[in-house]
Amino acid sequence: MVTEVVAQQQLPRPQALIDLAAARHNLNCAKSAAPCSKVIAVIKSNAYGHGMLRIARALEAADAFGLARMEEAVRLRQAGFEQRLVVLEGFFGKDELEAASHYQIELAINGWEQLSLLEKSQLPQQVICWLKVDTGMHRLGFSAGEAARAHQRLANCAALRPPIRLMTHLANADDLQDSATDRQMQLFLPLISQLGGEISVANSAALLGWPQTHYDWVRPGIMLYGASPLLGGTGEQHELKPVMTLSSRLIAVNHCSSGDAVGYGGGWRCPETMPVGVVAIGYGDGYPRHAPSGTPLLVNGSRVPLIGRVSMDMLTVDLRSQPQAKVGDPVILWGRGLPAEEIAQAAGTISYELFCGVTQRVGFSEKDLG
Repeated sequence: MVTEVVAQQQLPRPQALIDLAAARHNLNCAKSAAPCSKVIAVIKSNAYGHGMLRIARALEAADAFGLARMEEAVRLRQAGFEQRLVVLEGFFGKDELEAASHYQIELAINGWEQLSLLEKSQLPQQVICWLKVDTGMHRLGFSAGEAARAHQRLANCAALRPPIRLMTHLANADDLQDSATDRQMQLFLPLISQLGGEISVANSAALLGWPQTHYDWVRPGIMLYGASPLLGGTGEQHELKPVMTLSSRLIAVNHCSSGDAVGYGGGWRCPETMPVGVVAIGYGDGYPRHAPSGTPLLVNGSRVPLIGRVSMDMLTVDLRSQPQAKVGDPVILWGRGLPAEEIAQAAGTISYELFCGVTQRVGFSEKDLG
């Protein structure tokens, strides 16, 4: 085997380029799909791995931001963001409830324990609350049978700033052929009629695929980052643009012989004499370890297949279709020109996990690419 190699420290580390213009474009797509609804832009989990503060700045035209946990909302307030903030898991304990009052953070009320704490509280400022109804997800929320009683108790809370909003979460909206969404709405519709108030149902999948669920507020998440929320689709099919492009470079080109084993375990062998590229990225950077041979990457903008096992810091690619490739050439793992959904499908996961899994040792930068 003959190797062309250069010291890795002479090349940039793996990079995640965040396209802020693409994020704004995707927000506009959400608004166009639900023109009569306000938008809660979901930026939980560090904006799905894209950087919460940078994405919040890019999406300042959203009507509100959706977070999972109180510390995320407090961080936004302390950074100077004045938009409405909705914490979808609600609060846990007196300290978080007091923080919600102090920073004027809206709360989903998901269970009796939260409701009881709210009833007993003495807050300096009332808080806006969303009553969460469990219509079939079976994670958080009051059952449809409990919702009216919970609503009445919440309405009597001195700590509540009326009116009460209602929300539910759809479990199977990503599958347009699944009847579960209709069943969930059949449970929720009587409560809308009975309890009233502003309503929020639609996540990204429902926003694009179930227009009857739009109501007063929609809650786009994954679509804001350019990936499709629907099974088997890509963001491009919905005119979405990828926000994150994960890239690295070739750090070696090996000229291997027929029969040479590549990578840990030797499970992939060269079928002929061929060039094998080594890319400076691995599962330590967030690339999925279980991505199989054949998963596509872009070398110099052209597709090449992954070969062998992904290791912590490196992976290897078949360069037979790119014999001119050399050390230092750029490699795209997903993003512009290579949908994250395709990599996720090959690795048996979802684009959400790919984005959230990018690790701290990857360099992040942002740009308005337009």
